[in-house]
Amino acid sequence: MALHFVDDGAARAQPGDAVELTGSEAHHAASVRRVRPGESVTLTDGRGVWLSGTVADAQKTRVEITVSQRRDIPAPSPRIFLAQALAKGDRDELAVQAATELGIDGIIPWQATRSVSRWQGPKADKGRSRWQSIVREAAKQALRAWIPEVEAVHPTSLLAERATSMRVLILDPWTEARFTTLETDGRDILLVVGPEGGIAPEEISALEAAGAERVKLGDSVLRTSTAGPAALALLNARVGRW
Repeated sequence: MALHFVDDGAARAQPGDAVELTGSEAHHAASVRRVRPGESVTLTDGRGVWLSGTVADAQKTRVEITVSQRRDIPAPSPRIFLAQALAKGDRDELAVQAATELGIDGIIPWQATRSVSRWQGPKADKGRSRWQSIVREAAKQALRAWIPEVEAVHPTSLLAERATSMRVLILDPWTEARFTTLETDGRDILLVVGPEGGIAPEEISALEAAGAERVKLGDSVLRTSTAGPAALALLNARVGRW
């Protein structure tokens, strides 16, 4: 199984350099993944740098890796973002994890009208941190060179403003326009997924007034944990990522 780690020091490293993992990443490498000297691993800074190397030393609090190769991987274009409504249980987290594995470029927590979960006060920072941790681990598992950023929680008004700079697609099972008939136009894309209670009519109106489009994935109604990843998979094929 491939061993892939994240470290800011990867950004500056060149072949022949040593990169030192410390803190939680070193603990994960040495105590959880049990890396040993001589093993081949990969490293990223989460912003496009991809290093291949060999473990030179492995201690519980410090793992040293000798870099053998460096690649600088450009960010995907167009970029694809997910506005995921906060949902009850862990359904929103499942959506975030799967979307990260499938290649999402950024995630916006959406405080929708019908969201049972509410991110207010300290809970907003805690929730964002939790999602970012999920994203980081999913990106490592998927061997990604770019780790998506989880933005601050958005109300509908801020979500609508995104339509001025990107193409906003509302996943709505009750419209007639099919997702599979869309033609991409080169703009970044924002997928909007509502909570399990659905997107409120006034939210759809506000988003459409700003330029968003309603599209359906198929004849069945998908859960909030499924819709975003399903749409992303279709887009990956459409824009040539897959």
